[in-house]
Amino acid sequence: MLKLLKTIVGTGEATVKYPFAPLEVCPGFRGKPELNAQQCIACAACVTACPANALTMETDTQSDTRTWQLYLGRCIYCGRCEEVCPTHAIRLSENFELTVLRKDDLYTRARFTLQRCRVCQRPFTVEKSIALAVALLVQQQKDAANLSLLRQQSAVCPQCKQRAALAGCDGLTLSFSNKEQR
Repeated sequence: MLKLLKTIVGTGEATVKYPFAPLEVCPGFRGKPELNAQQCIACAACVTACPANALTMETDTQSDTRTWQLYLGRCIYCGRCEEVCPTHAIRLSENFELTVLRKDDLYTRARFTLQRCRVCQRPFTVEKSIALAVALLVQQQKDAANLSLLRQQSAVCPQCKQRAALAGCDGLTLSFSNKEQR
């Protein structure tokens, strides 16, 4: 019996003390996705890439907001959102303890303000994505003199830009009714 007790004591612990001590995870562990809303431009690349549809994006034109939402109850922790994010706003943490008391606690939300077109006054994209695009264009051109012109052009929606480009062309008529009558 004494020999058995010596063997047991010499063996050490067979399990980890998880609930009472933090569990160390291996490198590259895929835990809970976390969003850094300061870096996010609400481009919806993560929403498109999510195979489980855990990420959604809703646009409310009445309040000029776009809401990014993650539902952890659907997330499969595949890491596609982290891979496709152009600004590295999403990263998978090492947090795997996701127990909650209410279902609403499984949701993570972020709201972004929409940019209104200065011509037609319709919201068309997130202000942060316009600011990033202008900053990247200025950085490529290395000319700060074009900054005000770029900001003015970026505040116009694609439909109004297209109408302005077509209206500026000489000799171009958009009469489709004449073609239909022939």
